[in-house]
Amino acid sequence: MMRRRAPGLNKPRTPALQGRFRLGENPSMLGPQPEASLVSPTRVATEPPSGLPHMTRAGGALTRDIEILDEYGQRRTIAIPIERPLTVFVDKRELVTLMTLGAAPELLVLGYLINQRLVGSPAEVASITVDWDVSAAAVKTHLGIEHLEARTAKRVVTTGCGQGTVFGDVMAGLDAVRLPDAADARIRQSTLNAVLEVMRQQDSVHRRAGSVHGCALFQGAQLLMFVEDVGRHNAIDAIAGWMAMQGVRGHDKLFYTTGRLTSEMVMKAAHMGVPMIVSRNGVTQMGHDLATRLGMTLFGRASNRHFLCYCGFDRFDSEPEPMRPSVRVVSASPQEG
Repeated sequence: MMRRRAPGLNKPRTPALQGRFRLGENPSMLGPQPEASLVSPTRVATEPPSGLPHMTRAGGALTRDIEILDEYGQRRTIAIPIERPLTVFVDKRELVTLMTLGAAPELLVLGYLINQRLVGSPAEVASITVDWDVSAAAVKTHLGIEHLEARTAKRVVTTGCGQGTVFGDVMAGLDAVRLPDAADARIRQSTLNAVLEVMRQQDSVHRRAGSVHGCALFQGAQLLMFVEDVGRHNAIDAIAGWMAMQGVRGHDKLFYTTGRLTSEMVMKAAHMGVPMIVSRNGVTQMGHDLATRLGMTLFGRASNRHFLCYCGFDRFDSEPEPMRPSVRVVSASPQEG
């Protein structure tokens, strides 16, 4: 994975960069966010976690315009996403470099640490400071991370876009995951259709510029949070960070992603306590096996009113669509001459 040293990381920060999330505050107000890659349209009644970390509000443009030449020989201007390296330092120790769109860098870093099982809650983190001048995020913890070097020595490069990394044997922690029973966490087909319609209408960088993935968190058909990034694993980490800051539990939520359902995505959703996942894409064998083992429900190839339920049928209240008549294609016979 790409790495970059960040000299000057500890230079004094200006007061304007000092900030803190407040519970109930709309995360879309994190600095200048001119585009729709970070959306939280709903305030959620939650049990607020104590001791929230101080965070900067590092925002910026998410796309830039370039001139292209198309197949018709025409020159025109289009938007493309901006991809940035963000090197994460934990207590002045370099941890990893994440390639990101930069829509929610502080939430991304917090969610990454939580999903990697390096911190258990935001209360363990004193501050997260993102400085795009040096492409770095400085994380300061209250008590340090025990055995950090040993826990991050083993790396697994995953299939995530932009190349994901999992530290240590994160899979081992899944044995402790307890998701709600099927009787307590279910979804009706009409609700699934409503979710897909919300995502179809959602404004996004992908709609204007392509080349990014989107992830969203729903409660029923209500959109709670939507984030885009160059990699789907970044987007789910940002949502994990938002959930942690807002004290939102995943037991009655549904997670949506435009990316494929790999073992990494299933594993992260499970650690977030979310029992149901919907993807516009498909599923891998390991992702399917892991979800089946955990009792999760996976939907894939989901768009408009079409979907495939891969596993966890007991959580799904099917309301079958009427079968459409098949269309028979008849080839015209060659004219006899």
